[in-house]
Order: sequence, then structure tokens, then C-alpha cells
Amino acid sequence: MPRKPTTAPSSDAPATGWDEVLSAFGPDPHPAPAAAARPEEGSGPLLATARAALERLSTWVPIRSLARRHRRRIIDHLFALDARDRYLRFGYAASDEQIRRYALSLDFSLDEVLGIFNRRLRLVAMAHLAYGLPAQGDPPRTMAEFGVSVLPESRGRGLGRRLFETAALHARNRGIDTLFIHALSENRPMLHIATAAGAVVERDGSESAAWLRLPPDSFGSQVEQALERHLGELDFQFKRQARVLNDFVDSVAEVKSHFDASGRAAKE
Repeated sequence: MPRKPTTAPSSDAPATGWDEVLSAFGPDPHPAPAAAARPEEGSGPLLATARAALERLSTWVPIRSLARRHRRRIIDHLFALDARDRYLRFGYAASDEQIRRYALSLDFSLDEVLGIFNRRLRLVAMAHLAYGLPAQGDPPRTMAEFGVSVLPESRGRGLGRRLFETAALHARNRGIDTLFIHALSENRPMLHIATAAGAVVERDGSESAAWLRLPPDSFGSQVEQALERHLGELDFQFKRQARVLNDFVDSVAEVKSHFDASGRAAKE
């Protein structure tokens, strides 16, 4: 026999089953919490924060704090800049001797130097963050000056911007409230980085100055700096071990080729 079709219960139908039975004993003393209202899609500070974190993660580059033992690498990096790049970095056409004196005068106990290394442990980008500069204002503020240089073959990858963001984070965590950039007006990449970060730029003929107000440090900013420092150190050690292994493999291959050539010569 054909079965009678069944119909779905209407949502307006009265409650049946255990809900109806239990209702006779009064309201539930421990009701289930109501479902939290979901924020509208595409709105709210939480979503903006998550998007910013994902963007930083997708463009993450290992940045390492440099020390006295890296002074030779710093000199080699600055020597690799041509006359035009030296002019934009220092505001004058710095000679090799002037660059050497600058590198030797770096006080790593007071200032901070940040660097980005490639796979061959060559310093391809470097930033100098000079602390302890007084800033005008009432009440008086503390200020740090930022300078950066990137080798020509490593440009166009946003390394200067990442160094600027990391320097701002480190300065913020040290209680600095103003980041200062002094650059030539024709140094458009540097001024663009400062402007994009929200800095106020003032031009005075051939020179420009930019001031970026920094927010106070927080637990999140301290954790972010510690994490980036740890990851930067791990990246550097990994590259160093890879380079040692690569040099060892090349040495073994060279010795093997030498013995192979000697064996063929003896047979002939």
C-alpha cells in the first residue's frame, strides 16, 4: 500500500515533547546562554586587526639586530652603495673613508642597528636608529632618528618599509614617542615610506624632515618585538649553517674531481 505523505512541522506549532513536559515544573533555573550576536561581516576592529596581522605575516622578512661583530658587514654594505645612493643616504657624497669613520663610530650600546641578510649572509638592507634625541614640545618628548639604505639588487621588495616598521616598534617599546626622519627632498622613496606611515613631512628647499608620533608600548608590542627578534636570529643561524654545509659539499666535490682527474691521467 502506498504510504501517506508526511509533512514537516510548522515553526508556529506549539512545543511538544520534553520541553512541554518540563514547562510544568516552572522555568529552568540554569538556562542555556543565548547565542552571542555575530558582528556584521566586514566590520569591527577585530577583523581589521586580523587582516593587518595576515598582511604582515604574508610579507614577513627576517630582520636581525646587529652588534659590534657585524661592523665589517656594515662597512661592506655601505661600500656597495654608489655615489648617488651615498648622497641620498647621508645627505652628501660620502667617501669610503667617511663611511668607515661612520661605521666605526656606531655605539651599539646606545643606538640600534637593524639588518636584513640574504641567503649568502650578505647585508642587503640596513637601518640605523639613533636614540636620545631631544624633541621640542610641552611636555618635552623623546625622539629617535631613522636612517636606511638598501642595495640596488634588493629594492622593490618593501625592505625599507619593513625596516621602518620594525624600527618604529623598537622605539615605541623603549618609550620613544617621536620618530624623526631627515632626508633630502629628492629622496622620494624615504619620504613616501614616512608619509604612508602617517608622518608629518615638512619640506625646506632641498631638505625635508618628517615626524611620526608613536603610541605607547603595550603587552602586544613587546611580544611582537620578542617574536620577531627570535625568528630573525633563527633565520640567521639557519642561513649560516646552510652556508657552512654548502661550502663543505663544494670542497668535497672539488677534492673528488681532483682525484678523478688524477686517476684518468694515471690510466692514460
